[in-house]
Amino acid sequence: MKLLMKAALAAGLALSASQAYAQQTVKVGALYPFSGGLALLGDESFRGLEIAVEERNAAGGLNGKKIELVRGDAVDPNQAVGEARRLTSVDKVSVIFGTYSSSLALAATQVAQLAGVPYFELGAISDPITERGLKYVFRTNPTSKDFANRMVDSVIEAVAPALNVQPKDLKIGIIHEDSLYGQTVSSFQQARAKEKGLNVVETLPYSAKSVDLTPVILRLKSANVDVVLQTSYQNDTVLFFRQMKDQGFKPKAVIGAGGGYSTRDTAQAVGNENIEGALNVDFPQYRTNPQAAPGIDEFVKKYQAKYGIPPRSGHSLTNYMGANVFLDAMAASKDLKADSIREALLKVDIPMGKTATGWGVKFDEKGQNTRVSPFLMQWQGGELVTVFPPEAAVAKMKTGVGTN
Repeated sequence: MKLLMKAALAAGLALSASQAYAQQTVKVGALYPFSGGLALLGDESFRGLEIAVEERNAAGGLNGKKIELVRGDAVDPNQAVGEARRLTSVDKVSVIFGTYSSSLALAATQVAQLAGVPYFELGAISDPITERGLKYVFRTNPTSKDFANRMVDSVIEAVAPALNVQPKDLKIGIIHEDSLYGQTVSSFQQARAKEKGLNVVETLPYSAKSVDLTPVILRLKSANVDVVLQTSYQNDTVLFFRQMKDQGFKPKAVIGAGGGYSTRDTAQAVGNENIEGALNVDFPQYRTNPQAAPGIDEFVKKYQAKYGIPPRSGHSLTNYMGANVFLDAMAASKDLKADSIREALLKVDIPMGKTATGWGVKFDEKGQNTRVSPFLMQWQGGELVTVFPPEAAVAKMKTGVGTN
């Protein structure tokens, strides 16, 4: 009997300790593509969140409670749904952070909404993510419409003046991978180009898993395209630059929509000399004027201290900035219930130019941050440097692409 009582007492103490630990811990989901074709930028995005959470825990956590990151690996939309279900129903996370890919985010956010769990998007840009009116979905980064408009406007404001030609005299080719990301950006590009009176001579979709983009390149070449607007991930970006060189296609300018254009790995894969001069509309990169993005230099130092290398793209910075906004709101919320967190988020009011990305923060009723805009960058000397807007620029834009 005494042995039974001791065993029961020990079990009770263990349970109490477990419950006490749980009460001092806040579980949050981190849903990204950690494997598969999107893993590079998925992991780079997660690193920004990871740094933000580690900083928060070192400063005392969320009102004294330690934040525990629970990872979910989303290779495709089906897996994103499965992992979102696990995070919400099994791991019982308070919120989910993610996700980088629009297709993954679109699927996972629906699961979180049904579970009543806030979903914080830090990197996926497709407009429908916040346009569906899901009450607990919030996004800090720009939308695909923002990207598309900046890309088309860059032809008018930057490329045409640099070439000393009229924008309407340039032949534009729009190419894009055919998932939600590429389709959404392309549709907005076409609408913006029409609105601005530009001459789009080709619009060509392709699979991001393509192993041969020669047919796309030959179409562009035969149409005498001057400016290519490409929406792509990493593998298809690398393929495009390699085969563009193979086919002797020499456009006057190439503008990417983030994705594969963002990373050092892409530049290394195609050769710095071949990507030299390529333009990229994207999240702020770490070669940005710190006066326009206060805290950006400090973030780079933190990243290098933790991972031993410079940031591989601006995705880590963007996720770091967004994570801090959401963690601040969670700390300010009266509790961690979804409605309370939403209420706290709708009160956030940060002016433009007051975060490490140079953005501000003000959410609309649909959960979209209205104080964001992507920057125009260019590959110069093996680095992606900001060339527009002027207040964020650290270099002047050059003409030509690669060895052209």
